[in-house]
Order: sequence, then C-alpha cells, then structure tokens
Amino acid sequence: MKGFDAEFHDLDHYIRVITDRIWEGRRLDDIRRYYGTDCAVETPSSVSIGIEPVMEGTRKTLQAFPDRRLLAEDVIISGDEDRGFLSSHRIFSPMTHAGPGAFGPPTGRPVHVRTVADCVCLNNRIVHEWLVRDQAAIARAIGRHERDVAQDWLDAAMGWNKPAMPPAPAPYRSWVEPSGPGADYAQAWLDGLKQPSDQQARLSPDVICALPGAAVAVGATSRSAFWSSLLQALPSAQVTIEHLVSVPREGRATAVAMRWRWRSAHEGAGRYGPPTGREVEILGITHAEIEHGLVMREWVLIDEVANWMQVLTPRMAAGKATGKAAGN
Repeated sequence: MKGFDAEFHDLDHYIRVITDRIWEGRRLDDIRRYYGTDCAVETPSSVSIGIEPVMEGTRKTLQAFPDRRLLAEDVIISGDEDRGFLSSHRIFSPMTHAGPGAFGPPTGRPVHVRTVADCVCLNNRIVHEWLVRDQAAIARAIGRHERDVAQDWLDAAMGWNKPAMPPAPAPYRSWVEPSGPGADYAQAWLDGLKQPSDQQARLSPDVICALPGAAVAVGATSRSAFWSSLLQALPSAQVTIEHLVSVPREGRATAVAMRWRWRSAHEGAGRYGPPTGREVEILGITHAEIEHGLVMREWVLIDEVANWMQVLTPRMAAGKATGKAAGN
C-alpha cells in the first residue's frame, strides 16, 4: 500500500496490527505513530482534535478497565491508497470494571461491549475517526441504568457540550454506494422507518440483530420493536446516511457498513421517558451480513448514554462548544 509501512499487507492487516499494539500490547505511545497530528475524533457525545485527547481517553479507559481486550469481529474496508481508505472496524471487548473512571467507583463486575470505529487512513496514519460504543451495555453490566450515567456525565460537564465535527481532510470523501447490496439494504432500512412491513421481505425470518444495551433481537418482529420504540420517542426523524459500502466475500456473506445520523425532537413518550421537546442527534453505525439477498445478521451501534444526555440537559446548556473523545 502506497504510503504505508511495508510490513502491512493490506488495510485490514494494518488496522488489526496497530489495534493489537496499542491496546493488547499497551503500547500507548504508538498512538503518536499511527494517528495524524490533527486527527479529529467524533463520538456520539464528543469531538476532539489532535493526538493528546486520544492518548488521554485511552489511558482513562484502561484505568477503569485494565484487562480490556479488543477482539476484532470484522473490518469492512472502502476507499483506496490515493484518496484514503476507510476501515469500519467492529470490536468486541471483554473486560472487568476494576478501576475508577467515567462509570464511577470500581464494581469488579465483568463487562462485554461492542464498539465500531470508522477510521480514515492515509499514509500510514488514522487522520479522521468516528467512534460509537454501546455505553448502555457497560452501564447495565455494572448494575446501573444508562439514564443515571448520563446525568452523572451531564453534571460533570455542566451540560451538553458537543461541538461540530470538522470535515475529513482532502482528498478523502465519504463513499455512499449508489447501487448494489448496500444501497438496497439502506433503502429498505429507510423505507422501514416509515413502514416497518416494507423491510420484512429483505430480512431472514431468523435474522439475528445485536442492539444497544447488549440486547439481541431474533426475528423480524423483535427487530422491528426496537426501531418502533426509537421512532415513538423521536418521531420527526431526519436521517442522513454518511457512509455506505458493501463488500462481497467469496464463500461468505456480503458485508455492509453504514454510518448514519438521526436528528429529531424528543416528542414521544417511552424509550427516553416523557417527551421533553429536546433536540436529539444520534450518530449510529450499522454492520450487516447479507446472503442470497436476505439480511442474516445485523449489528446496530448507538450510544444510549449520549441520547439520554441530550434528553436530560437543560435547554440553556445545549450548544456549548467543548468536548473530549474517548479511546476505542
């Protein structure tokens, strides 16, 4: 790969190796080697610029979860060496809440959580990143509700303080597949938000869907209940797809990676309590596997703690422009 160290066979190999070195090998100084000086990182609750916030977030995560592992479930690649690659890296992390941190005093409880990191990679460095972790899964594993964690974080930050994410550096441009399995999948999902039955034909009867809070839905009806609950709470949804790619794999299912943004006022009761009228923005990343035209498996990553923070924050606190990012 042009611009990358000769040891890396392809981008999949690059992502897996540097993740292993930084996290499994605890080589945190390698962040300076593999992240761009001005790398912007967006999570559902923060935006940061530069290497130091990445270093700080990684240290704090390891302080709270010192035995954390990052097990790669998939790396879905798009782009090229000239304009920049994008790796959509789905990670499963077993760990123990053994230290103090953002989730409070250590409980000693085991935690299992998924994360997806969308990284723009150019010339041997990550130069832009979107990171979504299932924070609700961590909260529930240690015996807390994500609403209560959200209130703690709001109190610590003195309100909702997320600035705008700058655009990815040129020459990279996000890819949204215009036709093919990914485009068909995305259109069925968008149609399903308006009329759930419209999506049923593209789902396996036994579709398995990993959902926020470490929940699992099996079958189209169970899966639909999740989206219905989100729509009930946030009904005036304006949804934008920011990245979409499908990757056919010989002898395996076609992989789809889709990053999306959902904006709506909190106008409905249910998932996030009584309606508050607060504006909520969800940064989500979905992975799916498609066989014979049917969605067989799906992973939906959103951060319910960030959603609750937006619902709970006082109106006067919204819109402040500070924030820090966490590590992968």
